Amino acid sequence: MGLTKILSSFTILLFIGYTLVNGSTPKHYIVYMGDHSHPNSESVIRANHEILASVTGSLSEAKAAALHHYSKSFQGFSAMITPEQANQLAEYNSVVSVFESKMNKLHTTHSWDFLGLDSVYENNHPTLDTASDVIVGVIDSGVWPESESFKDYGLGPVPQKFKGECVTGQNFTLANCNKKIIGARFYSKGFEAEVGPLEDVVNRIFFRSAGDSDGHGTHTASTIAGSFVANASLFGIAKGTARGGAPSARLAIYKACWFGFCSDADVLSAMDDAIHDGVDILSLSLGPDPPQPIYFENAISVGAFHAFQNGILVSASAGNSIFPRTACNVAPWILTVAASTVDREFNSNIFLGNSKVLKGSSLNPIKMEQWYGLIYGSAAAAAGVSSTNASFCKNNTLDPTLIKDKIVICTIEKFSDERREKAIIVRQGGGVGMILIDHNAKDIGFQFGIPSTLIGQDAVEELKTYIKTEKNPIARIYPTTTVLGAKPAPEVATFSSAGPNIITPDIIKPDITGPGVNILAAWSPSATEATVEQRSVNYNIISGTSMSCPHITAVAAIVKSHHPYWGPAAIMSAILTTATVMDNTHRLIGRDPNGTQATPFDYGSGHVNPVASLTPGLVYDFNSQDVLNFLCSNGASPAQLKNLTGDLTQCQQSPTASYNFNYPSIGVSNLNGSLSVYRTVTYYGQEPTTYYASVENPSGVNVRVTPAELKFREGGENITFRIDFFPFKNSNGNFVFGALVWNNGIQRVRSIIGLNVPSKV
Repeated sequence: MGLTKILSSFTILLFIGYTLVNGSTPKHYIVYMGDHSHPNSESVIRANHEILASVTGSLSEAKAAALHHYSKSFQGFSAMITPEQANQLAEYNSVVSVFESKMNKLHTTHSWDFLGLDSVYENNHPTLDTASDVIVGVIDSGVWPESESFKDYGLGPVPQKFKGECVTGQNFTLANCNKKIIGARFYSKGFEAEVGPLEDVVNRIFFRSAGDSDGHGTHTASTIAGSFVANASLFGIAKGTARGGAPSARLAIYKACWFGFCSDADVLSAMDDAIHDGVDILSLSLGPDPPQPIYFENAISVGAFHAFQNGILVSASAGNSIFPRTACNVAPWILTVAASTVDREFNSNIFLGNSKVLKGSSLNPIKMEQWYGLIYGSAAAAAGVSSTNASFCKNNTLDPTLIKDKIVICTIEKFSDERREKAIIVRQGGGVGMILIDHNAKDIGFQFGIPSTLIGQDAVEELKTYIKTEKNPIARIYPTTTVLGAKPAPEVATFSSAGPNIITPDIIKPDITGPGVNILAAWSPSATEATVEQRSVNYNIISGTSMSCPHITAVAAIVKSHHPYWGPAAIMSAILTTATVMDNTHRLIGRDPNGTQATPFDYGSGHVNPVASLTPGLVYDFNSQDVLNFLCSNGASPAQLKNLTGDLTQCQQSPTASYNFNYPSIGVSNLNGSLSVYRTVTYYGQEPTTYYASVENPSGVNVRVTPAELKFREGGENITFRIDFFPFKNSNGNFVFGALVWNNGIQRVRSIIGLNVPSKV
């Protein structure tokens, strides 16, 4: 049974009794009440119980229904209540919003070499001395603290600003926190209220603590701030020195995810704590399935806004939903991260009986000692199964007598197919290997329990020709070899969710892309489900925007250590305006697997350049008031704004147009005729300088910048400029892209431009 079905079953069982008594099924709701003036958490909790008692009927019932209390950074609670009770609470003046808690899904060493980070360390950059003051909060599936990646050798005392705790629990003691992992908390009330007791959900190891039995949280945390570990590898694959991007930074762990799912209510509670604890950056490799909920009814957006207000940058993954309009975590106060490849491939090639070698890819450490016959899944259909269905190698579709001791050639039915399951089916039927025809995911390293490899179109044609011409076709699948210097790279990953931003399309999302394909990082040895033959490993290779997000988080931590007084918007700007849109063949970045040209809806401002982001020259900054003005321009009501701020906020009579929000990229989703857009930049440099504008015109639009020269006398100076757009043909409902570049001969500050010209001009 799939996990989603299990979740549904337990939800039904948990509340069937309540329904019989009360006639209405309780659900898990978040009741958000904005900022508060209570003197301490205890008084907030008392107030929460009192308001909840007014709809449950008694204080004891209120205490039984309440699950989470948000009492530190903002006020609110989550509770199991009926829809009717939720509607009653929504009418109270003190309540800002009430929305149902939903489930989010979890969305990784050479990558840092590929990003050129070595030059920072080789030049003994000043960031190395200050990076240990930066605290990164990671909301994920916990951490495996025993990993070599979390040793605290050489780190000084825990920064005094940190107010967090090391919460003990199953397989996690105070000794598991150190000067690297300085805090650890865990949250399960929301998950268990919506799903059922952890013990009853799935037959898997778990720890009722911040300890990680899933592996995902350990992987993301070590990618951000893991210490240097020599000779790390997965079964000898990708061997090298493992390290995080900011190895001197501290980690605060917030475990809010269980078995790959993260309850909104638990995530929001983790964000409440993290803000109070004093983290500098928050990393969330998780998010809702598309479509993205509106900002006012999304726990991550609400929590991230409070983080932004407190000077904390939130870096979050864009999701793995492949298609346009599926990017999540798209609020302008969140740094939204897409995934791309690095210049490293894992080849598991096929040696045919005619001595030809076909290129394949997988993470296969198993040596095939002899030759085996080849058979298509479609030619091994079980009785009553069509050849087409058998070709997908799914359960009960293959005849064991036909595939015994054979290498089975399977195909992908749809991108979301469970690839490892196909190999399990082949093995259970007596097959000894699998060749998977997978044009889309052929560069992603999958682990299988038998020798297996993925091939694309070129190899498919050669394989087909060989099998046609040979009476007894045979082959061997070779173990994986690591190949460096692959070209082109980066390419946007096949699975990476794309824009446009369906909530506020003037804000181009995702923002940035970073390494997210075949990333090696620390792993929990308890998490064996994802590894070859379910073997315990200390380092693992996985892919996803979950892996690219911590890369960007680490870069943000480095920028923060170099500019400790910069707020989140300035850090975002530095990362976005210094990104590159060129690959290592000096062509524009393409989209994997076939290299079709990508756009900013795939990679945002481009591929991250950590070294350049330390000295961006000019910064596009914005604050909480700018965010409120932006929301006003998008039709937000005073009540909706109160959802984010806790204060009744009136919009200006003529709110600033959303395309004039001082974002580092420039988007206009409805360019009907000529238009002027404004931006303000702040100069960060020592000497007087002049920046000169150059423009890459979007197709069908002429662009003029006034003034075309920005003369700065000293650091900290602000200058506002105007960009005039003159469209001369429509874009047929699609966005067209260009860029504005400011250059002073030292720094190159690039802002992408995205325009939709919907009508004739």
